[in-house]
Amino acid sequence: MSTRRLTTAQALVSFLARQYTERDGRRQRLVSATWGIFGHGNVAGIGQALLETGPSMPFLQGRNEQSMVHAAVGYARQSGRLSAHAVTTSIGPGATNLVTGAALATINHLPVLLLPGDTFATRPADPILQQLEVPSAGDVSVNDCLRPVSRYFDRITRPEALVPAALQAMRILADPAETGAVTLALPQDVQAEAYDWPEEFFAERIWYVRRPAPDAHELEQAVRAVRTARRPLIVAGGGVHHSAAEETLAAFAAATRIPVASTQAGKGSLRHDHPADVGGIGPTGTAAADELARSADLVIGIGTRYSDFTTASATLFANPAVRFLNLNITGFDAHKLAALPLVADARTALEALSGALNGRNYRVDPAYETECTEAKERWEQRVDAAFAADDPHARPTQAQVIGLLDTLVTDDDILINAAGSLPGDLHKLWRTRSRRQYHVEYGYSCMGYEIPAAIGVQLAAPDRPVWALVGDGTYLMNPTEIVTAVQENLPIKVVVLQNHGYASIGGLSETVGGERFGTAYRHRGADGSFTGPPLPVDLAANAASLGMRVLRAKTVHDLREALTEARSADRPTCVYVETETADTVSGPPPAQAWWDVPVAETATRPSAVKAREDYDRQVAARRRHL
Repeated sequence: MSTRRLTTAQALVSFLARQYTERDGRRQRLVSATWGIFGHGNVAGIGQALLETGPSMPFLQGRNEQSMVHAAVGYARQSGRLSAHAVTTSIGPGATNLVTGAALATINHLPVLLLPGDTFATRPADPILQQLEVPSAGDVSVNDCLRPVSRYFDRITRPEALVPAALQAMRILADPAETGAVTLALPQDVQAEAYDWPEEFFAERIWYVRRPAPDAHELEQAVRAVRTARRPLIVAGGGVHHSAAEETLAAFAAATRIPVASTQAGKGSLRHDHPADVGGIGPTGTAAADELARSADLVIGIGTRYSDFTTASATLFANPAVRFLNLNITGFDAHKLAALPLVADARTALEALSGALNGRNYRVDPAYETECTEAKERWEQRVDAAFAADDPHARPTQAQVIGLLDTLVTDDDILINAAGSLPGDLHKLWRTRSRRQYHVEYGYSCMGYEIPAAIGVQLAAPDRPVWALVGDGTYLMNPTEIVTAVQENLPIKVVVLQNHGYASIGGLSETVGGERFGTAYRHRGADGSFTGPPLPVDLAANAASLGMRVLRAKTVHDLREALTEARSADRPTCVYVETETADTVSGPPPAQAWWDVPVAETATRPSAVKAREDYDRQVAARRRHL
């Protein structure tokens, strides 16, 4: 048997460079680059291997370990989960900084390969620098905190153990039903240890991304459910995008006239101007979608996991006779809400369901179709009103910022957001034009995601304008990857909306009796609370100090010009605008459905007492779908 003598790290990097995915005849690298920050736990192992391997495994230099995972996740999502990045760190804090990004990847079913260094397998000195000692277990390290947030975890304590572990890691990364964060913890001595590897380990491998077809019995039940429904509603989730089923869904909706609402992950499944599109669903959704959801007698979930923002904390689907039909590649999600399951790839399942229904000339009642159209038109008028900016010399509201951007973009532009008040405004108001334009991470809603994710998206889509929309709270969490964008000359556009605090949580705090406590960025007032003047923080100067070109906008007119200039920029550019302060509304219509945030059951402050009374009224509408 022919062998090749390499270190464990060299073998892993060489192996990764020969892995591919293929779906629908399209082939691409499974792991196309590696992000890294080096320390004593990986510099002589993975670091040396990347240096020795050269251009066959491109290297990307990060500034923060969590950010590197976010960038990798952005890349994977934009790549349709068919290509991923690896992330290598040292041991200790470098490794534990991966946890938040790993949780985000796994919750959103997005592939990323994590390669943290680990303590010595041979234990020549114990403890070593940054080692966590657990008196009751000698085989535990800080990397074990990655186990619950990884879809696959292994610690490579011998070189030969890498072979089965690496193959399992690739299987999980490429599996549409199981994918997420995959962790191979690499003890630093094992990384540098040489071994005679079989040449077959380095053979080119293609991991076919399958499209499982629906079971005949489940399909028959699904057809019967749709044909007997009078008020069906589709809820399009992220699985529509992951399976590239957008065109199939558009054709299905055009033929059946079933209205389509979307989750945050599913927004853009239909263009905003498709007749069947009724917008986002849930507390951040549209009145059109939520009104239809309340009266729907059949909810057809396609690639959704039914988070509490989709179900309005189990209060939205109010029809006593409502039933659920779930098209999902995972049985776990397909069976939620006591649904009829159709376990299959979203596109394959839609094609089968469409063929069975159209063969019988199925279409919703014309009166229901008219009702949906009129509800959509009424909502569009509310969007126009929120976007309206009649005074060009006024300071813009957050909704007007979105509206101005809406007038500038084309199908090519990509918008990225994750946390704060922006996800709600975007879900309600943004008019999505193409299948991968709307990129809002709301599975984990992680502050600090947007800027590094924009870098990953720009790497996956180098010829498209990429916008990261961030509030001041999110910006302060994680601006460091601006340096990476400058280093790689990636022309991302970062729009910083300064509203002097946590606007989203401030608004929520007010509704639950918290009186916006601790949510404003202000000096302390005379009474010790944060009621003084806004902090003199200059985020634009900060972005400039990290190497970005910065355009400041004070008015609606300034902002329009700045956004236009930023869109055509060929270098990383920041647009900085001060919007309404945290204690004022952002401008869009209020929540169209409820979200369960428990309120203090006993309190002396009138705001909390009143909030609890409202909570008790709302929670009474919650139900279990059995």
